[in-house]
Amino acid sequence: MTLALNDASTAAGARVPAMNFAQAVRLRRMALHDGRLPRYLLAPEVAALLSYIPDLQRACLVNTLWNTGARINECLALTPADFVLDDGGQPYVVLRTLKQRSRGRGRPRKEESQVPERIVPLTDARYLAQLRQYLATFRPKRHEPLWAITDRTVRRWLNEAVARAQGDGVTFPMAVCPKAMRHSFAMHLFYNHTHKKVVQALMGHKKEETTDIYMQVFALDIAADAQVQFTWEAGDARRLLMDARPGPTLR
Repeated sequence: MTLALNDASTAAGARVPAMNFAQAVRLRRMALHDGRLPRYLLAPEVAALLSYIPDLQRACLVNTLWNTGARINECLALTPADFVLDDGGQPYVVLRTLKQRSRGRGRPRKEESQVPERIVPLTDARYLAQLRQYLATFRPKRHEPLWAITDRTVRRWLNEAVARAQGDGVTFPMAVCPKAMRHSFAMHLFYNHTHKKVVQALMGHKKEETTDIYMQVFALDIAADAQVQFTWEAGDARRLLMDARPGPTLR
């Protein structure tokens, strides 16, 4: 699967811009004011966050969220058997979607059915080296979870990393949680010009409209970049209107 297709575009048909960090920060500042848009970190911020995670177990889990876009329950269900790393081909992980809506009694409706498993290629060499080190160090059994912990524990690990960063004066623009890491994965793919359909598949979105929420972030950037002016000089406006007046009607 090719991850760097060059026709990634917004709903308006314009290309997603290459990431300039200062510009990307300005764009996110606008996006954060809209509670409906995803909250995400940029790649340099994720790198800084990971540097404040003190041990291999924690760092590898957070890095897995960042490199796969997995939902937290998908990540915590991963076992060594879900990774293909050393067969001489492209490394990848198989994620199994466990997300279901809360519901009452009775058989699940069609729209509540689980999305099938999906494959996410693993393309970052440093992450792969860290993952191999983790597997070699802890030697988990092939079909046992890599991280036998809870969602709450992961959130605590992230909060502790953020607190360490703050001690050095390094801050983040929002609360850092597993879902933010998932959004960060998607936005990073778009900044690397990955086609929307590919992002949809890697994120496990059943509907294209779910992936379109990220395009709304880039729509803000396109609108700002256009620098549309709305002010006219009053004198020019009056002259234009006077010149446009119809002449006398001939009888």
